[in-house]
Amino acid sequence: MAADKMMVNRATFDDVILPVYAPAQFVPVKGKGSRVWDQNGSEYIDFSGGIAVTALGHCHPALVNALKNQGETLWHTSNIFTNEPALRLASKLIAATFADRVFFVNSGTEANEAAFKLARYYVSKKQSPYKTKIIAFHNAFHGRTLFAVSVGGQPKYSDGFGPKPADIIHVPFNDLEAVRAVIDDHTCAVVVEPIQGEGGIMPASQAFMTGLRDLCDEYQALLVFDEVQTGMGRSGRLFAYQHYGVEPDILTTAKALGGGFPVSAMLTTNKIASVMSPGVHGTTYGGNPLACAVAEAAMDIINTDEVLDGVAERRQQFDAGLNAINTRLDVFTDVRGMGLLIGAVLKPHYADKARDILDAAASEGLMILNAGTGVIRLAPSLIIEPADIDEGMQRFARALEKVIRA
Repeated sequence: MAADKMMVNRATFDDVILPVYAPAQFVPVKGKGSRVWDQNGSEYIDFSGGIAVTALGHCHPALVNALKNQGETLWHTSNIFTNEPALRLASKLIAATFADRVFFVNSGTEANEAAFKLARYYVSKKQSPYKTKIIAFHNAFHGRTLFAVSVGGQPKYSDGFGPKPADIIHVPFNDLEAVRAVIDDHTCAVVVEPIQGEGGIMPASQAFMTGLRDLCDEYQALLVFDEVQTGMGRSGRLFAYQHYGVEPDILTTAKALGGGFPVSAMLTTNKIASVMSPGVHGTTYGGNPLACAVAEAAMDIINTDEVLDGVAERRQQFDAGLNAINTRLDVFTDVRGMGLLIGAVLKPHYADKARDILDAAASEGLMILNAGTGVIRLAPSLIIEPADIDEGMQRFARALEKVIRA
């Protein structure tokens, strides 16, 4: 049977895809803005944003045009050459941040892998080859390669794959004294998410972030910010570090960078980049002209006062809707996060019902996420229409009522 005639549905998934996911029963086939339609024509409001990826909604015309134009010009060159979209995008990221240098890859995991390698390589070259300790945090998430899951503080993702990279230590998040107790002259880097995403949408405190910077300076360690999920406007600033007034030495970003097209980046300073040379690290697809053209179009829209200021306005609307639901149903203990990365913390009685709530929401025509144990995560488009927020909140309320009454 020809591929375009092949019948594909949710059941097909179980026959052909490696069983590492548990996807919803419906199969999305079309998206526009913050609305999605499945194979049966049913409509959904998207509060998930492809896990904080589709920052400008589905099929934004500027991104579509960028992809079409670049698709008719140049698709791929490899790292043997450079290309204009990559150079333009890198220049714009540098102009908007602390960074002097950019390294493009394809996913958050790859950006973090590059960041961790760079941190150890820089310190080994400039200080000592024995200064290799990385301090990270419980409940952190930094990706799925063995190095990344080892730095991430969730053993459920790293256990069972054999020996882990050595000299990685985990301490409680937001606990500066715990960091102070383990940081020493052998510490290479401290790796932190300004807001723990998979760890339950937990923001870092100002004192914690300031203290990490001071400790890293004291011990000549590098401060690495994982902004894979918080970057590109999600917090209401281009990057979350800008809320804290604390600059990292290395920063990673992905997800919303391409608005849905796979692309990621590691940003750093000239000083740290100076240890690298051709062949030390690399990638085949990183800096792909297609990806960078789309990402440049996304950045041109996101990095504007209209969009970034609009994040705060939309957050107020989400908070009002969630508070109204909680007044009526009494299901949340807290609503936390920053900007449009929102965590609604379920009361202990409902903490094990997150998956049931996701399924009930889907049946009501709403796409949402969970984060950690007992937290409902909302990460919609940064430009979601107010009417879609209102309608989505009504669907969310109906879904919660179903679960409560079950």
